[in-house]
Amino acid sequence: MKMRSLILLTATLTCLKAADAFPWNWAELQRPPRTFTPPHNDEPGVKALWYEGTAYKGRPTRVFAYYGAPQRNGNEKLPAMVLIHGGGGTAFAEWVRLWNARGYAAIAMDTTGAVPRKAGDEKTLWNPQRSRTEHSGPAGWGDFANVDLPPEDQWTYHAVAAAIRAHSLIRSFPEVDPKRIGVTGISWGGYLTSIVAGVDPRFRFAAPVYGCGFLGEDSAWLNEFAKLGPKRAGRWLSLWDPSQYLGRARMPMLWVNGTNDFAYPPPSWRKSHRLPKGPRTLAFRVRMPHGHPPGAKPEEIFYFADHVLRKGPPPARVQAQGFDGGKAWLRFSARQPVVKAELAYTRDRGKWQDRKWETASAELSKNRASAAVPADATAYFINLFDTHGRVVSGEHRDR
Repeated sequence: MKMRSLILLTATLTCLKAADAFPWNWAELQRPPRTFTPPHNDEPGVKALWYEGTAYKGRPTRVFAYYGAPQRNGNEKLPAMVLIHGGGGTAFAEWVRLWNARGYAAIAMDTTGAVPRKAGDEKTLWNPQRSRTEHSGPAGWGDFANVDLPPEDQWTYHAVAAAIRAHSLIRSFPEVDPKRIGVTGISWGGYLTSIVAGVDPRFRFAAPVYGCGFLGEDSAWLNEFAKLGPKRAGRWLSLWDPSQYLGRARMPMLWVNGTNDFAYPPPSWRKSHRLPKGPRTLAFRVRMPHGHPPGAKPEEIFYFADHVLRKGPPPARVQAQGFDGGKAWLRFSARQPVVKAELAYTRDRGKWQDRKWETASAELSKNRASAAVPADATAYFINLFDTHGRVVSGEHRDR
């Protein structure tokens, strides 16, 4: 605990000095990068490409990506998505196809300087092999051991730049409407999305899945920070923790996570989603599994994109919440009927990842949900469900 306290103190002091630092060259990132033909086959329905990356240790790099777009009517401009994979992942053709099937152009890039090998059958779509090339930048993820290098030679710098360059590239395509582009990412990709949201104001919305900031306070990487020691951990956190950038974000954001996520626990997630200045929507599911397939497919993300980018109906909006007379309550507005509400709660203490969560029915009355909270509950929140099972969550509260 003493080491952790030292890390947090040092990180806080370092952050105060570095809060206004902005390591990326924004003028450079806004330009559409050059593209190249990669030594890799296209996947069914999507195109493989390389685009110009950020220089690494003085030499040029290239970023591998898949791009796809659905058929369009005449000169119709399409909404689009930038897709950022997580740890163990790469550019996923299947993810691009998911969004193409919903009417969106989409680009998915590899953020670790790798090229995926052909995915093959259904079982390997989300688990392809990867190989590095002579054009690779730094490998992921976290890159804690290289914290002493110049910022421009560290993984997060390159990964964020790769995502923003992908945005600049897809904006330049004639079939894409540059004013209707969102970004979503899974796990380490959600971490990157949390940074990108504060760096690139051109995105219309951002949807980080699992990933968040305040990693030095509670996350799966506390041991990594302890190994670095207070000074080096403070440097990493001041440069690359999303809490340094989320306060700049102004676009609507959808935050998706599970109660028992092994990497990004509720306290850090809550502190993160409170930072952006734009509208926020939470989708906080009890025991949501962690992974690329479950992180790519939540209907809440597609619904949110349709609302922001295609003028679809909005998700329910939490207007206020509180606790009174032993009951939690939540007031909301909704264009789509809310047909179910539930109280989620835990009686446990200790590591969030290990806590047992339970659910109980909540009472719905017009635009209000309420439920009695067990006296020994240590944390709780209310979930609202529409007719399609999509969830909107209240913020979790501690007792």
